[in-house]
Amino acid sequence: MNFGSWIVISFILFAAFMAVLVTVCMRQEVSLVSKNYYSEELAYQQQIERERNTNLLQHKPSFDVRGRILTLALNQTVPVSEGTINLFCPADASMDRTFSLSPKNEKQSFDLNELGAGMYRVKLHWTMDNKQFYQEEVINL
Repeated sequence: MNFGSWIVISFILFAAFMAVLVTVCMRQEVSLVSKNYYSEELAYQQQIERERNTNLLQHKPSFDVRGRILTLALNQTVPVSEGTINLFCPADASMDRTFSLSPKNEKQSFDLNELGAGMYRVKLHWTMDNKQFYQEEVINL
């Protein structure tokens, strides 16, 4: 084989490598932090207000994970009118879960048996006395 043949073979191998690389990259799932990332970014000032309201509370809600049970203690003198807990798994969007809060109960438990092991970001949104609040915490299962 002469020098020209090696150049042609190297170009063919490079093209094959690039084709394989593009195919593998196109099959990778790209998960954003949220499906509505850009619209949430525009409304971020409201999020700042929620966090400020939470920082002004004397007794913040607390989370406790024992086994596969997440227990939320609201620790509030004013009853919560509505709220949600969003468990966000950065590694796999299919493992995200949302639970609704019961307005009557100060202490609430949520079963996490269906969730896989890993790190979850617990995002607590609630309304109390016509004010919105937000608290975020990281848990490991």
